Amino acid sequence: LAALERQIFDFLGFQWAPILGNFLQIIVVILGLFGTIQFRPRYIVVYTVWTALWVTWNVFIICFYLEVGGLSKETDLMTFNISMHRSWWREHGPGCVRRVLRPSAPGVLEDYSYVSVTGCIIDFQYLEVIHSAIQILLSV
Repeated sequence: LAALERQIFDFLGFQWAPILGNFLQIIVVILGLFGTIQFRPRYIVVYTVWTALWVTWNVFIICFYLEVGGLSKETDLMTFNISMHRSWWREHGPGCVRRVLRPSAPGVLEDYSYVSVTGCIIDFQYLEVIHSAIQILLSV
């Protein structure tokens, strides 16, 4: 259920790398449950290997949002560099007040707007870190 919840919020933010990872997690969890119930050792091995990869992926996400090493949360890495979308939590976190500002510069597309976000109770990167930490705890 936690992976499904995370999948929904990643879809809202158009973050394609986490969407792919969450999708694989959901499929492998189903296979792991089936393998456990039917005692299929190959499925259990696949689930075990995937769990190690899943924990590694979530550690990467934590490092990404906390900007550990050379990582920056401002890059388009999570969207495979095909769009400028960001975490849904950036603009819709708890307590956040979102204001859309129209650009006043000439030559800027009319439908493109700037978003100002203020008053967030908790910053979006910490919400993403919490999501990843929960995934790690559930995997262990």
